[in-house]
Amino acid sequence: MINLKKIINKSSFTSEVPASFVVFLVALPLCMGIAIASGLPPSRGLVTGIIGGIVVGAVSGSPLLVSGPAAGLAVIVAETVQQYGIEMVGPILLLAGLIQFLAGIFKLGQLFRAMSPAVIYGMLAGIGILIFTSQFHVMLDDKPRIHGIDNLISIPNTIYKAIFPIDGSTHHLAALIGITTIIILLLWEKFKPRSLKLIPGALVGVVIATTIATVYRLPIQYVDVPGSLLEAIQLPTPASFPRLIQASVLIDAMVIAFIASTESLLSAVAVDRLHTGPRTNFDRELTAQGIGNIICGFLGALPMTGVIARSSVNVEAGAKTRLSTMLHGLWLLILVIAAPSLLKIIPISSLAAILVFTGYKLIEVEHIRQLRNYGRFPLGIFFATLITIVVTDLITGVFIGILLTGILLIHKMSVLNIEIIKHENNRRIDIHLQGAATFIRLPKLANILELVPPEKELHVYLQDLAYIDHSCLDLLSMWAKQQEKMGSTLTMQWDRLIERNRKPYTL
Repeated sequence: MINLKKIINKSSFTSEVPASFVVFLVALPLCMGIAIASGLPPSRGLVTGIIGGIVVGAVSGSPLLVSGPAAGLAVIVAETVQQYGIEMVGPILLLAGLIQFLAGIFKLGQLFRAMSPAVIYGMLAGIGILIFTSQFHVMLDDKPRIHGIDNLISIPNTIYKAIFPIDGSTHHLAALIGITTIIILLLWEKFKPRSLKLIPGALVGVVIATTIATVYRLPIQYVDVPGSLLEAIQLPTPASFPRLIQASVLIDAMVIAFIASTESLLSAVAVDRLHTGPRTNFDRELTAQGIGNIICGFLGALPMTGVIARSSVNVEAGAKTRLSTMLHGLWLLILVIAAPSLLKIIPISSLAAILVFTGYKLIEVEHIRQLRNYGRFPLGIFFATLITIVVTDLITGVFIGILLTGILLIHKMSVLNIEIIKHENNRRIDIHLQGAATFIRLPKLANILELVPPEKELHVYLQDLAYIDHSCLDLLSMWAKQQEKMGSTLTMQWDRLIERNRKPYTL
């Protein structure tokens, strides 16, 4: 258990309180915006932010990691709402949280990090495109389409309706507010004074856009939050639990658990690079995320992950302990209880604009440059994952990426290069084996060895051989005996070869 008194005594309030307030300002618009992007009321995003701060922050394995609603899960939550209804979001999330909790208990935290960067980058870029295209419609007070490709194709039509409004529509006014938000965000991030560098551009954009909309009383859509936080809670119904054994529901729960865990643990790795304090306990962090999502599922809120954007702000603002993360959740709770009417004057188009910018940021060109350094295959996996997510859905895209990664691994493990060098005296022959000698390459190895003439001085080099299985080992043994019977002399490190076969992972 966390000793809160010990944390408070050791914390410097001059650093933790200001840092928590900065994180609160960053989290506020994102919690509501991601909820809207997920097809849920904004208040449920705030509930997730509160739980992520107060509860998960208290038991987290990464003290400076901030948890809350994540844009990366908005797409799959929106698909869940469309497919099963809003009442099933909670039970599915509860099941996903239980999977995370058990994974942490059984020490599987490190395994969730074993994911190809090509798949992760492709997934993030695909999610970025889906968020960008769906929230572009919301930013213009238009309805997003069901499928990602439909959102992409219909963008020109939405732009046309904003430029040439008909039937008294206010798409142009919403577009004005959205574009204003993005412009202010960009200008603030580029020209903000040093004394105000910790104030997030997203908040500045939303505040100015809200002021404009309020002063001119623009007839556009605004955030709808209940007067009481209890009204935002939707407990699971008894009828919803039997549906959890359906194959499609189980798959969705596992996908949410997998993506949430991967994003959380990768964010924890990134946070560890930003500070010199305690390192992340990945199993404990996974357990904490599971506890948070179980609670969020029970309350019908959004899924949560550890998020790098809010976490990096937390570190940059001077946080040293988990107290900052916990306090940011407390500020969210106080705001929702004390001033819900303040949230109701925020234009939805302004929050959607923040998500449009967030989606754009997820499409990192630098990731493509990094993958290009590793060859064509990782780049192909990246684009295959990205395109499949946009054209079909997130689950299929990630599955295709993992499948292609597996195929690439099998291909790499089956590569065996054999080089034969004949010396000038035509007496000595050097044979170099490089790669993995498995049964898949047995015919190739046998054919080449059969071409070696008798009565030669043979030197077989194995130092570049990563692995050899029993079938190829047996072939080499028989070939060596045959060569010796035919008058050849053979030099080969048999002891090392046999040891390598016993310990295939030792190079």
